Amino acid sequence: MSPFRFAIIGLALCGLTSCSKQAYLFTSFHEPATEGLRFLYSYDAYHWTDLNKTFLKPEVGTQKVLRDPSIVQGPDGTFHLVWTCSWKGDKGFGYASSKDLITWSEQKFLPVMESEPKTVNVWAPEIFYDEEKKEFVIIWASTIPFRFAKGIEDEDNNHRMYSITTKDFVSFSKPSLFLDPGFSVIDAVIVKRASKDYVLVLKDNTRPNRNLKVAFAKDALGPYESVSETFSPKLTEGPTAVKVGKDWLIYFDAYGQKIYSAYKTSDFKTFKDVTSEVSIPEGHKHGTIIKVKRKVIEGLKNNR
Repeated sequence: MSPFRFAIIGLALCGLTSCSKQAYLFTSFHEPATEGLRFLYSYDAYHWTDLNKTFLKPEVGTQKVLRDPSIVQGPDGTFHLVWTCSWKGDKGFGYASSKDLITWSEQKFLPVMESEPKTVNVWAPEIFYDEEKKEFVIIWASTIPFRFAKGIEDEDNNHRMYSITTKDFVSFSKPSLFLDPGFSVIDAVIVKRASKDYVLVLKDNTRPNRNLKVAFAKDALGPYESVSETFSPKLTEGPTAVKVGKDWLIYFDAYGQKIYSAYKTSDFKTFKDVTSEVSIPEGHKHGTIIKVKRKVIEGLKNNR
């Protein structure tokens, strides 16, 4: 057989087995969230495998849990992780960093809402690297009773989104209001489509709804406008989005149906339910998907 035919066959096999050096990592946790950080991995972003161990045991916060872990890899290769460390009572969230996802820095508690003594909670911090401004953006949901029009929500459940920025995780901007869509909102995640083209996937947390919507902005920090109608069923939360080919996959916890779901979109205007096409290990909860090099996954697998 000629070398040319060998090359053609090799390319065909790569198409079947995904020979790309790229892979996908999905942060995860299991209830009751005291064990710590877990990871799922995938080579196609549709089929996920649990590494079946914890990589970081929570040590900060009043309740010392690790919920809603969100991760990003900075331009120097360092991974930065933030998480919810208490249901209520804390004025901040957990933070740690790692070069390889195995050996971690000392955990820190970032008291982002300490200037607001009536803050009820700090939920689901989500971290994003803004390539335009070369800084990290962290957003989260908090309730400050009687701060906003209550609507139908109780005062201790009327969330808005807040943000801080940092370049080095040593000094931080003052926390500021990130999103007030006129209703209780949690679980927001920033998606960059192109320069000056950002999408925010968010949860409308009001009692009749509790479902997912999107909004749009020209800057990572907003303002986000044109909040859409919902695209998900009721009782859904914890979205994360990853680009696969020309499409975006939005994974979320459809807790009302007791399943983890995925929807596909190319424009964040029309959405297709592709839950039947994905596989998620049982017990997986709210996390963030990032693209990584395959060697990162191999390093985690070899550490089991």
